[in-house]
Amino acid sequence: MTDRRLLLVHAHPDDETIGTGATMAKYVAEGAHVTLVTCTLGEEGEIIPKDLAHLAADQDDALGPYRVGELAAACQALGVEDHRFLGEPGRWRDSGMMGAASNEHPRAFWRADLDEAAGELVKVIREVRPQVLVTYDDNGFYGHPDHIQAHRVARRAFELAATAGFGAGEPWQIAKFYHTAVARSVMRRGAEALRDSGVDFLVENVDDMPFGSPDEDITTEIDARPWIGNKLEALRAHATQISVDPPWYALSNNIGQEVLAVEHYTLAIGVPGPPVPGPPVESGGLGEPHNRENDLFAGIH
Repeated sequence: MTDRRLLLVHAHPDDETIGTGATMAKYVAEGAHVTLVTCTLGEEGEIIPKDLAHLAADQDDALGPYRVGELAAACQALGVEDHRFLGEPGRWRDSGMMGAASNEHPRAFWRADLDEAAGELVKVIREVRPQVLVTYDDNGFYGHPDHIQAHRVARRAFELAATAGFGAGEPWQIAKFYHTAVARSVMRRGAEALRDSGVDFLVENVDDMPFGSPDEDITTEIDARPWIGNKLEALRAHATQISVDPPWYALSNNIGQEVLAVEHYTLAIGVPGPPVPGPPVESGGLGEPHNRENDLFAGIH
């Protein structure tokens, strides 16, 4: 298929790299048009480098603009040239974790009017005309309010973009709508390897982590191992949020996770392409032989 166009909707800077960075780099390298929409500047993030602590929301409140620069560097590492903030930079603000006082900020993305925010995304969809859209599931992958809202906005925009008269431009029907995913078997394998590695990151009990999908729910596996270097460079670009010690990374909680170059997805809407039978991919694959798509564009002509 020619003229492949992929749209990804993420909540904050760094989310794009952690969950989908290798996939993005792969498709860019293969000639697809990859568009990234980020919904907030990540103003409420917890800052790892002590010399940048003054950027925090309860001090200078300057983390958002700083993270704009980090995101630009990450996109460059991944080869992504088409990046936009939803609406405009800073139109909606990072809401912080569920239940935090920052949820009530007047510009908190969690409080955004759904049709207003979706309308901004519709403009992008009708301009770019992607065949494939990627975002989180209805729990926002792990329950963060901005991730949940990103799902809601993307799902609503998916519907509205195909409706004549809503927003600018001609209607456009996206063929496939995916949720990001990480297989539990991959998480368990990574935790075991981290425990034996001697790396100075904490090892979390996988069953206590607020994300992870049963292996049988994974519909699509993207093997992007040749682009692991791009993903590592992009992770390092998000230095306020991420510590990197390959093949591991950690957020401010210092809980280690594997840097995955085989990334998983669940097809939520659309017709699946032909499954590809095969053994688990050695690095980042599932624990059992499987039959699933190996291309987000599979079946689209």
